[in-house]
Parts: sequence; structure tokens; C-alpha cells
Amino acid sequence: MTRTILDIHILQTVPPSNLNRDDTGTPKSAVFGGVRRARVSSQAWKRATRKAFNDLLPAEALGVRTKKVAEALAERITAKDPSLGKAALQLAALMVQTATGSKIGSSVRRSKDGEDSSSSSESSYLMFLSSRQLDALAELAVAGSSPGGDVKSLTDHFKDKDNKAQAKQAVDAQHSVDIALFGRMVADSADLNVEAAAQVAHAIGVHKSEIESDYYTAVDDLSPDSESGAGMIGTVDFNSATLYRYAAVDVDELQRNLGAGLQKDESPSAPVEKAVSAFLEAFITSLPTGKINTFGNHTLPAAVIVKLRDRRPVSFVSAFEEPVPQGSGGGFLRESCARLAAYVPDLERQYGIASEEHSWVFRVGDETQALAPLGAGVTLDILVRDVTATVARRLGSGA
Repeated sequence: MTRTILDIHILQTVPPSNLNRDDTGTPKSAVFGGVRRARVSSQAWKRATRKAFNDLLPAEALGVRTKKVAEALAERITAKDPSLGKAALQLAALMVQTATGSKIGSSVRRSKDGEDSSSSSESSYLMFLSSRQLDALAELAVAGSSPGGDVKSLTDHFKDKDNKAQAKQAVDAQHSVDIALFGRMVADSADLNVEAAAQVAHAIGVHKSEIESDYYTAVDDLSPDSESGAGMIGTVDFNSATLYRYAAVDVDELQRNLGAGLQKDESPSAPVEKAVSAFLEAFITSLPTGKINTFGNHTLPAAVIVKLRDRRPVSFVSAFEEPVPQGSGGGFLRESCARLAAYVPDLERQYGIASEEHSWVFRVGDETQALAPLGAGVTLDILVRDVTATVARRLGSGA
């Protein structure tokens, strides 16, 4: 069966930084090819990508992942019917339990001095619901409640199997772009799980990378000149690396998750086109923000290769199983590009998966010149536009 798979390959150099740290504050790392490499977890880059969606997509196209789902729903219930304000949180808790099987319990928050500061109603795990799903649940809560917001009336309303099925259907339709791409797990109702259409690999350094430590001091502004010593001292770990980043999007799964266009004048593939366009730009340009104020490591990728495949996703990480050596003039980017330029054609030729027509290359600087033969050189906006248009044609033709 012919499939539509997008492969995204990125080379990005990051200066001294701590993008993604472990429980000891040390930058994450991994052994690959027998040497220690810098690593940024897939979760960290997916989070950065989701945050970037806020600048690329309208709020109604996105979801929220939170334990405070009852509070989020209560706000919508109150907005639709202010008279239900006092009972909104109870109604919301009942709606969430009816629709997902997840119970909402009370959680007490403590202040820094250990005193109980506030309490809230929370689910036992993070719930991921789209904006449209929350709106649909709010409408059902308002429709099923008696004037004044009697919770018992809503409980009785959902004793009817059809009404209960409606609530469950409300969270199993109109998935947001981020849910469709990254999936969803509902522990209490496995049938509400959403299979992720996007796979994001851990970013990994193409060369050996050492973890260093910065010893810093802070001066007390009000200390007199005669008083020596620092007001605070400490250390922060960091590393630097040229990273290979990879993601794959199963466009067919994405289309199943999103469904057809919601507007009458939209083509059936419109939601997928918007999602693909947003994911390409967000994944390419996003950056995890760990210790960003300390290091200011705001870099962008030097090279991006996008492949449209019809069988299965293919990562090029094996090109870097042998660590890239430092170039004669310093740096690792030039040799990394040369590695890909040699590895990719050989891999695709041997497996019979080459497709010049569906291959795009975005690159910056002379160090990336070796990648020129791998695909038509384009700017980022043209890459996003052309890839999205090609996906739309594939979906439209059923090829």
C-alpha cells in the first residue's frame, strides 16, 4: 500500500548551552558509536514545537494538556451560561468523568514556606483535549443542566445511554493539530487514545562532546567596597555540539486524526495542509528553552533535508555512527554535510527509494555546499510551501 511519509532531517550547531537537563542539572547525553554525545530528548523538542504552534495557528486549532481540565472546562461553561457559575466546577468535573472515565479529585497546593495555600480540582494525570472538544463538552453541560446548575440533574441526564455516548463522542472528534500530530493517551478509556502521526527522534551530536562546568559568582549590590566575597556562588553544567535532528510525519495517519475540512469552502485536505505547514516551520525553527537566559543560545539550523516517501520513514542517523572529526579549520558542520552527501545517495540507491522529485534542501553558508546535489535548494518559506502543496496533490490524487 502506498503511503505518504514526510522525513525531516536537520543539522543544527548549538554553542555552550544546557537545552535539556537531567535530574542533576547536567545536559542530557547518550553513547552512540562508542562515544558520549550531546542529546536533547524528543519530549523537549516536541514541547518546543507545540509552543511554536501558538504563533502559527489560531487558538481553536490547538489543544491544552493539563491536570486542571475541570477548571478549563468550568470557564467555558460559565462563559456559555453565567447563571451556572457557582456550580460550574462541579458540572465540569462530572462532564470530564462521564466523557473520559477520569475522576477529578481535590489537590492542595503548598506555598514555599510549607503552608497550604490553595486547593484545586485536578485529574490524576495530564488530560489532552482540543479547544473544540472543551467547547463541545461545555455545550453538553449547559444543555443537560437544570436552571441554577443542579449537579444531580446533570447526573440524571447522563443515565441515558445516548446522552452519555454524546459526551464521549465529544472528546473523540475534532482533534486539534497538536493532538493529531503527537497523539493522546487516556488511561481510563483506551478507546479515546489517539495514535501519534509524528515521530520525533532524540537530537544527537554528530561528534564526541564533553560536559563542562561554569563556576560563577554574583555580587551583592549593597555590599560596601570594603567587604570582600561574593553574595552567591554556584556552578552550571553545559556542552556544545552540532546536532542531527530527525522527525517523521505519517500524513495518512494525520488525515485520519484530523478528518475532513470543517468549513464548507475548505477542501477535504485543508486541515492536513495547515498541520503539515505548521509542523514543518515549527519543528525546524523551534528551540527548547532550558537555561536560555543563561546562555542565549539562539541558533537556527544550518541545513534541512525534507523527503516525501511512499513506503516507510528513514532516518539518516547512521551516517554519524562513526563520530565526525573536527575539520582542519575547526568545526564539525562541513564534514557532517559531506557525510550526508555521501551516505544518502548510497542508502537510497541500495534500497531503491531515491526520489529527486520529492526531495528538498534548505541550507545556509559555504559549509553546507556538499548538500547541493541532494535536492533543489530553496528558502525556508518556499520549502514549507512546496512540501505542503506536494502533500496536497498526493492526497488529492490518492497516489
